[in-house]
Amino acid sequence: MSCPISSKAELSKLSPEKAEELEYYLDSLPLTEDREKNRGFLIQSLHKAQEIFTYLPSVVQIHVANKLGLHLAEVNGVISFYSFFTDKPVGRFKINICTGTACFVKGADKLVEEFQRYLGLKMGETAADGKFSLTALRCVGACSMAPVVMVNDRVYGNVNAKMVPEIINDCK
Repeated sequence: MSCPISSKAELSKLSPEKAEELEYYLDSLPLTEDREKNRGFLIQSLHKAQEIFTYLPSVVQIHVANKLGLHLAEVNGVISFYSFFTDKPVGRFKINICTGTACFVKGADKLVEEFQRYLGLKMGETAADGKFSLTALRCVGACSMAPVVMVNDRVYGNVNAKMVPEIINDCK
């Protein structure tokens, strides 16, 4: 049972080009009437949708649910479970501080404090100008370089608080 709310027109209001790109992608999937088979495409569809829109607003979630024939709760459950997904707008530069065990032991908490102080943001916030978002990740899988900070797709290893201004300057 898909979501009864029509989402195609609402999706186009966000951005016709992005809506078309998502629609093209979803139409390329070998979807069937079998919800269980379609559920197997959920995570990759959400990855693609977030790549296109940079976040997953409710209208995107509804559209994905409708296309895959899933309940909106199933889609939202995946988004809320995996820290990679976000339903809030993100800044042009998404700063992720790894707070996994190795990074935490090596000072990730100090990095969190310094980034918050330097940017004037709290964890999970996006700057009013849309330039920076500050978030924490549980683990990025680069424990040998702990503590680790990621800015978009760029990884900084062995980071200390004195490196924060340099990392921010790299974003300009």
